[in-house]
Amino acid sequence: MGGSNHPNHTVLARKLQDYLRWRNANARHPDVLSAQRRERARVRSERQQRWGRPRLKAA
Repeated sequence: MGGSNHPNHTVLARKLQDYLRWRNANARHPDVLSAQRRERARVRSERQQRWGRPRLKAA
């Protein structure tokens, strides 16, 4: 509920269920998802960052 603009929990839950139902009905192809994952990994490897947040730059 925090940070949402829905009047109560019931409305929020119903909207969430509707969205999940839509997302499951309109799922993307697994090959597309794996290609996106590979591209993100390639970009991360170019930056030589493996996990987590970016390092803070020394002042």
